[in-house]
Amino acid sequence: MLLLYSKISEDAHDSIVKQYLNDFDQDFQKKILRYRRWQDSQLSLLGRLMLLKAFEEYGICGAEINNLEYNKFGKPFLKTKAVFFNISHSGDFVICAVSKKSEIGIDIEKMTAIDLADFKPQMTADEWSRVVESENKRTSFFEYWTQKEAVIKAHGHGLTLPLKSFEVLDNKTMIDGEDFYLKEIEINEEYKCYISQSIAIDEILIKEILIN
Repeated sequence: MLLLYSKISEDAHDSIVKQYLNDFDQDFQKKILRYRRWQDSQLSLLGRLMLLKAFEEYGICGAEINNLEYNKFGKPFLKTKAVFFNISHSGDFVICAVSKKSEIGIDIEKMTAIDLADFKPQMTADEWSRVVESENKRTSFFEYWTQKEAVIKAHGHGLTLPLKSFEVLDNKTMIDGEDFYLKEIEINEEYKCYISQSIAIDEILIKEILIN
């Protein structure tokens, strides 16, 4: 499994857009240019750039980046199934995970200040207890949240699958008889990040991509 991540930079934004935007099809270019905030524009562009670099690492023609398809829940995929991939971003970081073995989900979240009570309806009773009784409630919550999001993305049905319909214990859960495994990815102390697959997660090659 290959995991690429990058950090956005306001100083480099104009040069990144000028240098790389034309590598992608017209629809994606229009999407990038519609963003009002440079942060959103760059996060989306860097995510696609890292996917392109991952394709190259796996020997997949770069032109395939413009042939992505989407399932009915909005998850992008390669029709050839040469690799499975997922992208997530939060705060200043964007991360891309790619695997040849099975569907994959990844979620990264910046651990910002939140009101835990807002999320109680989306948690099981046991999950709520574990979070509110933990020594560091915010860290515990974001661990729960990124685990759940990663599993949902690996499962492929998006938010049509309720967060409280399954529980994660010891980095493992089951949905409709299918096992999903989790592994924490440490990128930055202010962020939580988890990756999920339907098979046990083995070796992960992690690379920071510096784009300017």
